[in-house]
Amino acid sequence: MKIAAMLTVLLGALGVVEPLGAQAPRAPAFPNTAAGRVLRAWLEANNSAETTRLTVSRDSVRRYDLLTIERSEPRRVEFTLQVRGGTLTTYGLLAVSDAEPVQVTAFPLRAMGPGISPAAMRIDAATRARVIAGAVTRLDTLYVFPEVAKRVGDSVRARLARGAYDAHGNGMSFAMRVSEDLRELTGDKHLRMEYIVEHLQPPPPPLPAPPAQPVSDGARERAWMDHVNCGFVRAERLASNVGYVKLDMFGPPELCGATASAAMTFVAGTRALIVDLRENGGGSPEMVAYVSSYLFTQRTHLNDLWSRRTGRSVEFWTRDSVPGIRFGADKPVYVLTSGQTFSAAEEFAYNLKSLKRATIVGEVTGGGAHPASGRRLGDHFFISVPSARAINPITRTNWEGIGVEPEVKVTAGEALAAVQKLLRESPHP
Repeated sequence: MKIAAMLTVLLGALGVVEPLGAQAPRAPAFPNTAAGRVLRAWLEANNSAETTRLTVSRDSVRRYDLLTIERSEPRRVEFTLQVRGGTLTTYGLLAVSDAEPVQVTAFPLRAMGPGISPAAMRIDAATRARVIAGAVTRLDTLYVFPEVAKRVGDSVRARLARGAYDAHGNGMSFAMRVSEDLRELTGDKHLRMEYIVEHLQPPPPPLPAPPAQPVSDGARERAWMDHVNCGFVRAERLASNVGYVKLDMFGPPELCGATASAAMTFVAGTRALIVDLRENGGGSPEMVAYVSSYLFTQRTHLNDLWSRRTGRSVEFWTRDSVPGIRFGADKPVYVLTSGQTFSAAEEFAYNLKSLKRATIVGEVTGGGAHPASGRRLGDHFFISVPSARAINPITRTNWEGIGVEPEVKVTAGEALAAVQKLLRESPHP
């Protein structure tokens, strides 16, 4: 369940109408607004033992103390938190709907760093203007739809000119507001601006030829992939000879191919396969094709990726050969999804659904089909700009802004049980 969904449940369960109890000494007062009451409800629930009974994001297992209220409007509040017993600080924004019953519409949390206060992130009008100008330039040169980039750039500049960003006096708040505007104007969920408290290093000067990647960088990436096991959380055989693979990211095949092959070979002999992508935020399209290769016996066209820079499409197909044993093309496959399933994870689900190779079970996915890359906008800001788009060879479109629709719609928390019920009711091969 996403944090926003959890908050919606808490509103009803806790009956949030009046303030919910006393605050610790010296803590700032929660605003007596719809957004402020929801924030208080979430923080109290997050810090209580009740959290252990909720399926929420990993960050929410931390206990927080409220440090400051940075901005407050009736339906929106910006705030800072500190991890209880530690020094790590976080900036957050919580927005709720105008209509009743109250629904949470946005709840991003951004880590600031150890002991960082909002005062360290103050920005002035000149900085805001410079960042907007840089963002518009990046959009004009990179964004996957040039005509949209022009319209969005004009709109953002007009908002700056009429003072829409004047009240956002710290970098985190400003970046969040610009990101909201960019997504409102485009519907593109990969398009965002970020503020980083630490100084962003400028790009290196151009060289005559690209140098070899430093060993230290490769070693760090290898160490990280080892630390997260390339995203493969579980690969096991469930009751009734059902395979189950929980995959939380699609790592690069050159580093993670062996791990993927081991996991897929382990479940190759099962009668049905469940691929759990409920906490998968994306990754490498090459790994999407690599894992998909175990689910087909013939070379199969999965997806195309069109790039604005080249004006050409790169085709992605299953591989002719892969290490280990294939699951094959005939046995049933089920893909579990949630609202957090995003980007390359959505591609995996969309490809298999379009090819009628898998049944999607769970929630509509996040809706991000335009791969993006980050570009620096000065010492603290960067913008992530999509410069390519997926084009499915069957549908000739993609899932941008709408997500992948499951054939079996249930909550994310119910998805695994729903598939197991379907399999119990189906005859064994």
